[in-house]
Amino acid sequence: MVSKIRRLGIVIALGLVLLLGIGVLAASYTESGVTCMIGAEGLPLSPSDFSVVPQSVVDDATGLATQLFGDCQEECDDFVNQLLAVYSEAEDKDFVVIFNSGGWGWNLVEDSPGWWSIFNGIESELESATYTSLKLNYLRAVDGFRGRFDEVGGMITGYQSKAKDLACRAEFLTTHIPDLKVILAGESTGAVITDRAMEILADNSQVYSIQTGPPFWHQTAMLERTLVMNGNGIIPDSVNQGDFLSIASGYFESWFGLSEPEDDFGTTPHYIAAPGHDYWWQYPEVCSQITNFLRQNFRIE
Repeated sequence: MVSKIRRLGIVIALGLVLLLGIGVLAASYTESGVTCMIGAEGLPLSPSDFSVVPQSVVDDATGLATQLFGDCQEECDDFVNQLLAVYSEAEDKDFVVIFNSGGWGWNLVEDSPGWWSIFNGIESELESATYTSLKLNYLRAVDGFRGRFDEVGGMITGYQSKAKDLACRAEFLTTHIPDLKVILAGESTGAVITDRAMEILADNSQVYSIQTGPPFWHQTAMLERTLVMNGNGIIPDSVNQGDFLSIASGYFESWFGLSEPEDDFGTTPHYIAAPGHDYWWQYPEVCSQITNFLRQNFRIE
């Protein structure tokens, strides 16, 4: 019995050392996210003409890049290019809406049908008040092993670097475009990073967030200027509630082709591996909450 307990202790200790090692590596492994326009198939934005951007804006972008990435010149240059490109696209807009996906963080909103419908709904509400908007994807990881390693490390460290990266982008835009409003949109684990970014931006009254289905282990910290949806109004969100039995059953049925496609309230047929962890504009509760949030904050009739 003693030897078994000793072996168990060794296994646990090795596991903790491994997690610590991943955390240390993640803390030293810094990679910029990618901002791309909706419909650009994930290609990062790049400025077409630096000469039209005020020098003060270029200098601020360069300073922010140095703060985030130090002497990593390639990362700095990439970050500056993205900031200036988004600035150029956003300077004549009223709103910028930035989507932060769940999962590993490299999914486009175009590949997330539920949030695609929400984006269209938000755009329609803003247009009804004659507001103009720019819709962006924020890809916080690259598809592949490196991206998975980066994401696991981010989870261990509480997504500190990823949240800071996202917050810097929003802060930069609102600093140089005084009348601009930014909405950070996050689903699932993307909602965690969005919430962390909102904590950093607590004093920035130009930035808002809409979050759907944050996972059960995360307690939302920043509620001001934030809409958090913990359910879609149809069935409980198994990921948000930590319903492991429903999640395991859902994934089992999905893997073996036993699940039936859902088609509720006019949505396209779709499979849900984690029951309730889908949010569509067509769902009455989702639509009403987001609509009320937009109308209360932005004087939309």
